[in-house]
Amino acid sequence: MSLLKEFREFAVKGNVVDMAVGVIIGGAFGKIVSSLVSDVIMPPIGWIIGGVDFKDLAFEIAPAKEGAEAVMLKYGAFIQNVFDFLIIAIAVFGMVKIINSLKKAPAPEAAPEPTAEEKLLTEIRDLLKK
Repeated sequence: MSLLKEFREFAVKGNVVDMAVGVIIGGAFGKIVSSLVSDVIMPPIGWIIGGVDFKDLAFEIAPAKEGAEAVMLKYGAFIQNVFDFLIIAIAVFGMVKIINSLKKAPAPEAAPEPTAEEKLLTEIRDLLKK
């Protein structure tokens, strides 16, 4: 029974819940970026280089045989995934930079000016030294 209690305490800790929320939002963000790349960025690039749809770019390694499809090396899909990764990496880098800049500790405060009493005592001490 104590193992179940330990697991419950672990699962309800803020870090685990925060991580779960991060994974869910990250998955949704990944879908948005994939759509951005495949539906917004890649079509104009394909149009610029001659009406090419990147999803269809592939080399045929072995032709189709009876009951088996052709073996294809789909480098166009790979190119789209590279664009997905780059956009996600840039976005995550930007978010981490922003979060780190917000977390920076404020500059240490200057030492407070001595009170009138402290100044007077310092003056007396200096006079006694002479």
